[in-house]
Amino acid sequence: MSGHNSDAAQALAREFSQQGVRYALASYVDLHGICKAKAVPLSHLGPMLQGSELFTGAALDGVPQDVSDDEVAAVPDPASATVLPWHPELVWMASDLHLRGQPFEACSRNILNRVQREAAAMGLQFNLGVETEFFVLRRDEQGRAVPLSTRDTLDKPAYDVRSLLDNLPWLDELVSAMNQLGWGVYSFDHEDGPGQFEIDFDYADVVTMADRLTFFKLMAKEIAHKHGLIATFMPKPFADRTGSGAHFNMSLADLDTGRNLFETDDKAPGQVSEIAHHFMAGVLRHAAAICAVIAPTVNSYKRLVAQGSMSGFTWAPVFICYGNNNRTNMLRIPSAGGRVECRAADISCNPYLGAALMLAAGLQGIRERLDPGPANLVNAYTLTPQQRDERGIKNLPRTLGEAIDAFAADPLSRTVFGDAMFDAYVAYKTEEWEAYHSAVSDWEHKRYLEFF
Repeated sequence: MSGHNSDAAQALAREFSQQGVRYALASYVDLHGICKAKAVPLSHLGPMLQGSELFTGAALDGVPQDVSDDEVAAVPDPASATVLPWHPELVWMASDLHLRGQPFEACSRNILNRVQREAAAMGLQFNLGVETEFFVLRRDEQGRAVPLSTRDTLDKPAYDVRSLLDNLPWLDELVSAMNQLGWGVYSFDHEDGPGQFEIDFDYADVVTMADRLTFFKLMAKEIAHKHGLIATFMPKPFADRTGSGAHFNMSLADLDTGRNLFETDDKAPGQVSEIAHHFMAGVLRHAAAICAVIAPTVNSYKRLVAQGSMSGFTWAPVFICYGNNNRTNMLRIPSAGGRVECRAADISCNPYLGAALMLAAGLQGIRERLDPGPANLVNAYTLTPQQRDERGIKNLPRTLGEAIDAFAADPLSRTVFGDAMFDAYVAYKTEEWEAYHSAVSDWEHKRYLEFF
């Protein structure tokens, strides 16, 4: 088991103590990417860094263990240490799970670290930026979830300043906290749905970004709760409004020099390098399987439709294709170039698992020098089935059931996840899909109860 030597642990404890920290959280995520942790007094930091905190995996989703198995230990990564801005007496540390002194195969963070090591062996670093879209809502007198601002009623509310100002108290606290942590927030806005917002901040290496997105979700929920509000990362809370994505902005850098390998000497808009094209080809080859992880819920597929929001298009991809600064493609190359954006990912995803499968697919494309084919430069929503066939453009999965079938059938999924997490993921998501179909909805009551 990896650990932290006694002198270093004592120095770290002194540093935290001087900041007013009293407790430390050894945090890891379940299958859903939700934080789990034990808190220890700061005086116990040394043993915690050595993996003293044990957890019963069978009590959690996606920590595939039997009740008779040994507990897993959370081994914190001190580099991830983050003092909670809204609770500065606590410090949070992203942790890798270990079992009997060895990395636990079915730990989400371990899975991502394994794939990142494959990239490093090729001399590559995977950099990732994630656009955080989410809704912040309040409960009205009837208990319904509604926007905080009573003025947030526009058919096209994107970038509305009035609603932004009405939400500024909690937004300011959240953005200030992110900047206090050194994340480099460079913009935030009211998005395309009432009560929907987006905060954009600096990219980082993939493991750091996955840690930050995990912490961001915790922080946003807690700050919203402090203001009497609900921050939700449900992809599509309202049928007639835009859903919440988590667009993956991806690039590869030279591990030694840090040079962006997706950039090209061609300065024309939307140009990326040959290695970027190979990377995209790998992602497109495995897109259906990847979709099961970056759009991981029943609700996710109510976002991945072309029409449906009151403001017009949903802005979500429907087809497996790539192209220029064109938001109808699954993979978009922004005008500035130098990166590739995957628009299929939504904010409910486990970022460790989603990034791991995405990176593994891209690395395969590079190794095999795959060709993504011609770019799609037109509005993919408007292409006829015949036009899509002529261009070789296939549909993304339309349901979680289709996505899980694709994930289960793709050998890359098991290779990346390992046997235990692969089996657990397929079993859990299959049960989720079957439970959804067994439920009787309000829609069915309204349509059928008095119809027949």
